Amino acid sequence: MTNGGNRLLTRVDRAGGGYLADLALYVLSAAFALITARTSTLLPHRAWGEIAVWAYAGAVVLVVCQFATRRAASIADSPRGGPRLTAYGLIGNAGRAALTWLVWVGAALVPLIVEAVQRAGGRIDRAQEEVLVVERMGERLLHDGTPYLGREAIAALPVDERLMGYSPYQPGMAFFGLPRAIAGDFWWTDARVWFAAVTAAALATAVLLLRRAARPAGSWAVVRAIQAVTVLPICALTLATGGDDIPVLALCLLALAFVATNRHGWAGLAVGAAAACKLFAFPVVAVLVVLALATGNGRRLLPGALGLPILALIPPFLVNGDAFVENVVRFPLGHGLVTSPAQSPFPGYLIAQNVPAGRLVAAALLVAAAVIITVRIVRRPPRSSATAAMIIGWGLLAAILLMPTTRFGYLLYPIAFLIWAGALRTAEVLALSNHTATSAPKYDRGL
Repeated sequence: MTNGGNRLLTRVDRAGGGYLADLALYVLSAAFALITARTSTLLPHRAWGEIAVWAYAGAVVLVVCQFATRRAASIADSPRGGPRLTAYGLIGNAGRAALTWLVWVGAALVPLIVEAVQRAGGRIDRAQEEVLVVERMGERLLHDGTPYLGREAIAALPVDERLMGYSPYQPGMAFFGLPRAIAGDFWWTDARVWFAAVTAAALATAVLLLRRAARPAGSWAVVRAIQAVTVLPICALTLATGGDDIPVLALCLLALAFVATNRHGWAGLAVGAAAACKLFAFPVVAVLVVLALATGNGRRLLPGALGLPILALIPPFLVNGDAFVENVVRFPLGHGLVTSPAQSPFPGYLIAQNVPAGRLVAAALLVAAAVIITVRIVRRPPRSSATAAMIIGWGLLAAILLMPTTRFGYLLYPIAFLIWAGALRTAEVLALSNHTATSAPKYDRGL
């Protein structure tokens, strides 16, 4: 993007102290939630929309109040006005961040708990299929030592149940299903509750790291970063109704925050945990490994980034390695006993469905994109978390658009990485400045 384009986006983003962009975000989100509540064919989505619309509508009112208060404080321009209100967190970036967390609770966590309680009470239409898949992975891990069914076992299921027999996730995802497998059917054993708990812990830690490093200069970017992964409907809806992507994304963003603050050992553990749960984290691992090697931090990042995914694979391969391949490799590539329902109308899917030898063409385009990105990072390795986030964001966007089987919801990954790059850039610059001014042992805390 050109410098002129960046300046235009910055002016739009900061118009009215950021409140105008916030207002647009919450108005559009409220409209999306209302439309979802009225028209969605997925009942968990409709239930989400019926609750989330009120959270977003309330946010609209509060943003207007914040903006009016800011204007009044600016006009007064007195020690008792603007500065005191800002210090109390009523206006300014602190107030905007507080409102973001509040809206996240109302638009994501409250619908999640309501649906989990209703599901525990007997409603079978209050969770997406991936929730059931993850919980069954936990049951199989607990009783069989592997979260996967083999091809023969899946073939023995009734035809209409074979899709749910597949578990196209990494073995670590099964841990989110263990509470229900151990304790039984309660609202708090719903896998989404544990998705949300890990997400909240990871995001809170990441934001704390970035705010400490970037304050006060980067607080603006941090607010936008929080919004990108919490209150955007694509994220709030996903967490409330399905949720398996959100903790993986949050752990990856935490890894980038650790890198930005020179904690590469902790970054390896965070991204390794994400990769142990879902394949989508593997491109993040690859880029962070290149960054660590280029900056001389490979010994700190690699043990966690590579070790955790490998450790997660040991039990399934000891029990039935072919079952892992059937679920995690063959099924997503379209070679399972049933077809994946992930069929959003992106270019890769349209090519695969409508062009002769379309799957091969889409696969070739996907490989070409991967080669281009690989050549880029090999010739010009990223040396900052912000650059790594940009590469990951654009790379995942290309992959999502070109994959023959994909979902619209996967767009939350590139959106979050690209928006977080701004906060990471500011935090890293200030953290490096602080590191230069102090001794390395004082700054480099943790792993």
